[in-house]
Amino acid sequence: MKKAGADHREPDVHAGRSRRPALMVLAASLLTLAPLAALEPPPAQAQSDLRKSFPGRRVGGGTRGDCSSRLLAHLVPASSVFAPGKDRYLGLLEGPSASPSPLEITFRPLSGRGTADGSMASGQRRVLPASGPGITLISLPSVKVPTMWESSYLCPGAAATPTPADPLNFVAAESPPALSLLVTDASKEDGSVQASLAKLRSSCGASVPREEVGTAFGLSDLITAKWPERIPVRCPA
Repeated sequence: MKKAGADHREPDVHAGRSRRPALMVLAASLLTLAPLAALEPPPAQAQSDLRKSFPGRRVGGGTRGDCSSRLLAHLVPASSVFAPGKDRYLGLLEGPSASPSPLEITFRPLSGRGTADGSMASGQRRVLPASGPGITLISLPSVKVPTMWESSYLCPGAAATPTPADPLNFVAAESPPALSLLVTDASKEDGSVQASLAKLRSSCGASVPREEVGTAFGLSDLITAKWPERIPVRCPA
């Protein structure tokens, strides 16, 4: 017998069950989206993080042997991270050598997680002929994603990869490469380098004072009296 005024209702068991799957799906969706948001930050933030963490070295060379010890430098900021800008000029500085070797340049885009794509099919490779001390300016196709730029000499007798019997064989035979990261988000330092490269571009086929080069790119300590007083500027097609 029901009490007067009381609103007695049986619990809706089926309604409760019908809501659970929807709530579980929603929770699972939120858990799935959270890691993706962490792995894919906005492009500007991602490039800022790469600038801080990229272990680049704009100066190569330094081991024993004339080829391996010959100076090779990317004309980029000291951080070795550079935004080429709309002109897309890149510059390389090569030191004196008694027996110059060809120069290999590779460009490899980074994957979404910031690691180098090892497939040469997705990158570019270029070999410049052996030449004396000087600056070489090249024009790069448009950079749409962060890209690793690596340059090294093709030294005579250098092994492409270390042999299993001697995993450190490349140290004696190959020149340590110059390694930089090319990005699209420019910094104040990038603007200064871009202006210096544009100025060098106007001297293609001529030469510039070595002191001027050292000051413009912060490499004065590497350009010694053994260098010619004027450094040739090469602009291959």
